[in-house]
Amino acid sequence: MQDRLSWTQAAFERILRPAVRLALAMGLKHAQLEEVLRDLLLDEARSLWLKQGEAKPNLSQLSTTTGLNRKDVTARVRATRTPLPATEGSAAAKAYTAWLQLVAEEPMHRRLPVADSGDGPSFELLSRFATRGNVHHRAVLDELQRLNLATVADGMTEMAGDGFVPAASLQDMLAFLGDNVRDHLQAAVSNTLGEQPRMLERAVYASGLALEDCERIHQLTREHWDTVHHRLVREMAESVNQADGQGGGRLRVGIYTYYEKSQNLGQELDGPRAETIK
Repeated sequence: MQDRLSWTQAAFERILRPAVRLALAMGLKHAQLEEVLRDLLLDEARSLWLKQGEAKPNLSQLSTTTGLNRKDVTARVRATRTPLPATEGSAAAKAYTAWLQLVAEEPMHRRLPVADSGDGPSFELLSRFATRGNVHHRAVLDELQRLNLATVADGMTEMAGDGFVPAASLQDMLAFLGDNVRDHLQAAVSNTLGEQPRMLERAVYASGLALEDCERIHQLTREHWDTVHHRLVREMAESVNQADGQGGGRLRVGIYTYYEKSQNLGQELDGPRAETIK
């Protein structure tokens, strides 16, 4: 039992180091991070009791599971926190993704008429399809302009960038960071706890490379991801349409690459190896 706790602490240190780096860069201090941790302990404890069949865990149960005192639990049960925007339901993200699909099939469609004239593709038609007609196309286009992902001139709009990366909005970037990393870790945690089905979770690692080779492989990965991305979007769009948008599941598929100057140049270098969980 002690070994398991020590191993888990060591894993948490690795997991949380980038999060602490982000926190310090954004000005968060120990007090704010502790607030987040206490809230998460309470939320997850509540979920744990519910999974075990409790209709509604009481304060004593939550206090015992989390180690928080009853007064703290009571205060946090009643508190609310302003959330980041939801990334899954973003009309702008849906429209931009549909636009990427169109451009993949015909690059000239990076530039589209804003309004539908009945003569070929337009942003109005694309937005109506992507959002199922729930959001006006002008509102979607305004949001893409705000995020510097589209420009508009003389009744035409042109795509900027090659992926939905809202770099112009720190709030949106933090929202995507939170959702993408959360689901990556959800897959890893689910596999570690032996839950079913086993989630795809794979990585390839190597050290001892020249930095220029790291960047070359980085770009190679981007190229391959573009091909996979377009196929996945097509499959997902078809599945959503078949379920009329009312299916009970959600799915996120991601990929990442990270490289840096090695901190252990004097140690024995490793060749490539695959970290694989099937």
